Amino acid sequence: MDMLLASLIMVWGNLSATSPDVTFEQVAKVSVEAKSTAVAVAKPADPQAKEDPLAHLFPTNKVDPQKDAPEVKGIYLTAYSAGGAKKFDSLVKLLDDTALNSMVIDVKDDNGYITWETGNEQLKAMDTTQKLISDMPKIISTMNEHQIYPIARIVVFKDSILSKKKPELSFVHPDGTLWANGKKESFVNPYAKEVWDYNIEVAKEAAKAGFKEIQFDYVRFPEGFETRANTLKYTKDERSRIEVVSAFTKYAREQLEPLGVRVSVDIFGYAASVPAAEGIGQDFEKISANVNVICPMIYPSHYTTGWFGAKVPDAAPYVTINGASKDTTKKLTHIESMGLKPVIRPWIQDFTATWVPGHITYGKRELEEQIRALKDNGVNEFLLWNANNRYTPDVNY
Repeated sequence: MDMLLASLIMVWGNLSATSPDVTFEQVAKVSVEAKSTAVAVAKPADPQAKEDPLAHLFPTNKVDPQKDAPEVKGIYLTAYSAGGAKKFDSLVKLLDDTALNSMVIDVKDDNGYITWETGNEQLKAMDTTQKLISDMPKIISTMNEHQIYPIARIVVFKDSILSKKKPELSFVHPDGTLWANGKKESFVNPYAKEVWDYNIEVAKEAAKAGFKEIQFDYVRFPEGFETRANTLKYTKDERSRIEVVSAFTKYAREQLEPLGVRVSVDIFGYAASVPAAEGIGQDFEKISANVNVICPMIYPSHYTTGWFGAKVPDAAPYVTINGASKDTTKKLTHIESMGLKPVIRPWIQDFTATWVPGHITYGKRELEEQIRALKDNGVNEFLLWNANNRYTPDVNY
């Protein structure tokens, strides 16, 4: 989590215990007005203001290449699940038997591997392919046959494979060794145009394969990057991290729109509730303006004590999703007035967060409570996340 988010959550959690009338919004407002130097805060800019140096990041001609797309209600599949006939067939049956109608499939996974043979010589030369999906044409054909809307997930800047192969595109310590986070994951550098083009080349191949939407994940710097930005060695220029990340989403959409595919981005759910997160480079408004679909990850388990008035947000799925949905809608009000509001399609929780104190077991009721909260806020699209692709049966979607 970005240092800004962590700091605000900690302050709010402590205050709410002794002063229940204090709202999160008040804490965030005071933090911004105090111009605290403890965290890096970038206020959402007014795209219409002439003095806004980032106004150029807002598109002037965004169109939806998939205007006839269904209201998506989807599930996530790893490349292993998509490539395993038995598992894939069972998930196709789940969609056949329910109102679910979409699959989000890893085509470039969390390690950085491209998961199928693209036939692209440029990508083949990178030696970053692990053929987990042996027959992509058959996967696409099956989804089309069953009227399943196909979405390709591409993990962008979290990329241990490319980082190891080309450390000059990543972040290194002063002694030249590759930086990695506590999970031994490395990120490539969002300032590197070569990284942009590499990921977009993968996206173009996914579009050629038959995917109708490209979903970019990890479109950001590593969590807490502001604490190491001046000690790690990497190529950078005068642009802020906010500008670089937003510029990537703009560039990606411009490159992919002519191919007739939508572009979507996964983003921290918290980002809709706080000022822009300069540390990781995510500005909810600017990213949203440049995509066709925005996918905030609003899992109740990811919110800590006090969010939306819930002592344990994980144990209050309706309350948490309701609050997150309201913040998302409010955050997008300005770009909606500009005609740039994307489709809102949140990720919701279909797993039990056993690591959360006070957690509850998630099943049919908890799924339906999350969906009810979305519908009560006019949000009819959603994606279900379960890392092992084991989804709750008998849910009324």
